[in-house]
Amino acid sequence: MQKLVLKASEEKCDEINMVDFPGGPKSFEICAKFCYGMIVTLNAYNIVAARCAAEYLEMTEDVDRGNLIFKIEVFLNSSIFRSWKDSIIVLQTTKSLLPSSENLKIVGRCIDSIASTTSVDPANITWSYTYNRKLSAQDEIVDNGMKFREKIESVPKDWWVEDICELDIDLYKRVMTAVKSKGRMDGAVIGEALKTYAIRWLPDSVDALVSDVHSWRNKLLVETIVCLLPSDKGVGCSCSFLLKLLKVAILVGLDDSAKEDLVKRISLKLHEAFVKDLLIPARSPQTTLYDVEMVQSIVNQYMMHEKRSQDLNVEKNKMGCTDFILGHGSLLSVGKLIDGYLEEIACDPNLSVASFIDLSQSIPEFARPVHDGLYKAIAMYLKEHPSLMKAEKKKMCGLMDVKKFTMDASMHAAQNERLPLRVVVQVLFFEQVRAGAGVGSLNNNPLDTSHSTTNTDEEWEKTAAEDCNSLKKQMSQIKIKEDGFQKKGKLSKKNSKSSKSGMKLLPSRSRRIFDKLWVMGKGHAENRSPETSGSSQSPTLMVPGNATKSSGSYSRHGRHSIS
Repeated sequence: MQKLVLKASEEKCDEINMVDFPGGPKSFEICAKFCYGMIVTLNAYNIVAARCAAEYLEMTEDVDRGNLIFKIEVFLNSSIFRSWKDSIIVLQTTKSLLPSSENLKIVGRCIDSIASTTSVDPANITWSYTYNRKLSAQDEIVDNGMKFREKIESVPKDWWVEDICELDIDLYKRVMTAVKSKGRMDGAVIGEALKTYAIRWLPDSVDALVSDVHSWRNKLLVETIVCLLPSDKGVGCSCSFLLKLLKVAILVGLDDSAKEDLVKRISLKLHEAFVKDLLIPARSPQTTLYDVEMVQSIVNQYMMHEKRSQDLNVEKNKMGCTDFILGHGSLLSVGKLIDGYLEEIACDPNLSVASFIDLSQSIPEFARPVHDGLYKAIAMYLKEHPSLMKAEKKKMCGLMDVKKFTMDASMHAAQNERLPLRVVVQVLFFEQVRAGAGVGSLNNNPLDTSHSTTNTDEEWEKTAAEDCNSLKKQMSQIKIKEDGFQKKGKLSKKNSKSSKSGMKLLPSRSRRIFDKLWVMGKGHAENRSPETSGSSQSPTLMVPGNATKSSGSYSRHGRHSIS
């Protein structure tokens, strides 16, 4: 102040102007009161401003012992930096006092204090550890006059993640970087902290994400979270959170390198995902509803990881059949996931047959032991794309193996008039053989759908339609006779069940029909016309009391994944 007065006198000025005084009038008042020996109250909200003001006024030990700078530093080290909540509050106040607070190393000391406190053993935490939650007091449970052991609510490992969510993005990044650099924090807790911060600040609506007002901030936020993800890509954040982060990254226009990093992380945990997580909205110039190409790239990355894992396992030890299946449980989950995803996107009118087939074939055969999910997806695609060419339908249905259908899927497929006639005949045949002779007989069956033939498609379809209708008529008569036996009460409950099983066997004439159909060979199936396809209400393969229920189940739940 003496220097400022002297300078003003030399300039013959009656006023002293202190430009950009840190903290403004309130911090100056604190310094003035201290000079006059008045009581000064310091707390987490004003101590940074007071410290910067004292530095501006050069209130050092060189001027007077026990000056304001010294006393503030003692208070900071002995109280503020030892308090979790005060350290966070002080760090928040430093933003408005930059660059003074940075030059005085207050920001750095706050960050180090917070990062060190997060590493404390949760069992040793006795303070109120969030603004919204309090550590529960000891509760004594008294029952029938007996005192039980006092119970104390345990503090979770992620006790600190909510508190630092109030920090701005730049300060949050510095705190999390310091926490990770300590090397004592579990990757799962880091992932939970990032998830909590994203939920706190990322808007829910797409319009708010891409709005001009907040788009830059949202993009910076996503970039920050991606760069803070745990270095071990196999742990930390859940697959659902990473996929949501990828959706936002695409919407806000994140650079390709960040999106590629997310894709790699997601591919390591793809078996944990749900169908809804994969429904990533497509962006221009894509014409589909969902970004199928992105999902395809994720699956490709996943299969690359699986192949490397298999190669390593083969080198270490050759696994038996049982170990092989148990070791590939994640692949089975991914198979169900992809089938469910295909069913969801099948309704998209702009989804090409090639994209559907490529995604379906991106997983190996053993990842899809049951083809019910794939059948539901193909049935949905055929329903939503009625203008498909015969060749395209043939390619689509070629993805399915009717021997891997369950009874419900077989019954539904037998009545699905959108399927090519050859597929329906295959379903009828294999279901009857499986019901009569067991699944094992299929592997030894001499009939093969791949035999060559010189007949034309038209001749095959005409013959197949006539014989298939004849077969359905015979099976219908068998069912009527079976119902007649039940009504007359001539069969006991046990015999009735045996009769139902027996009625599924094909009569010898029907077997001759299938012999004639199957030797005609590969590549000659066509779509059935309404005149030759048979009614969707055909009693073929219907078991009394169950057929209607099964058919209705597919019609009502046709868009739900079986995963």
